[in-house]
Amino acid sequence: MRNARAILAAAALVLATACGTTQTADDPAVCAAYSAGRSHVEVVADGTVTRVFGVQSGRVSPHEGFLMRLASGCNLIVRVEANTDFTGAFALARGDRVNVKGEYEYYPLGGVIHWTHRDPRGRHEGGYIAAGGHVYE
Repeated sequence: MRNARAILAAAALVLATACGTTQTADDPAVCAAYSAGRSHVEVVADGTVTRVFGVQSGRVSPHEGFLMRLASGCNLIVRVEANTDFTGAFALARGDRVNVKGEYEYYPLGGVIHWTHRDPRGRHEGGYIAAGGHVYE
């Protein structure tokens, strides 16, 4: 069942990419930003969920977070945060494959990718989280 779920999720990501909904991941760009200690870098990353934090209240609005091990480039685990006011809640589990677009911010434990949603004011490039055949933006 788990293999079938993983195959289905991977196929959905391929289909979404083919339809232009998601972008091709560039995990080495995330690794380079981490190695250089750079922040404010727009990235697209692909990987596997290693831990789910669920929805938690934030400074301005609720956020849902998880840890993701990059699929290629380096053996980096990054935190991903999404503003659920925009994306809505999404169900992720350890082992799920995800494709994420957002802004990378450096910190020594791997960094965080945020702005994984659209900007209603149009001042910031929109991002997304693609998982399980759904794109959350």
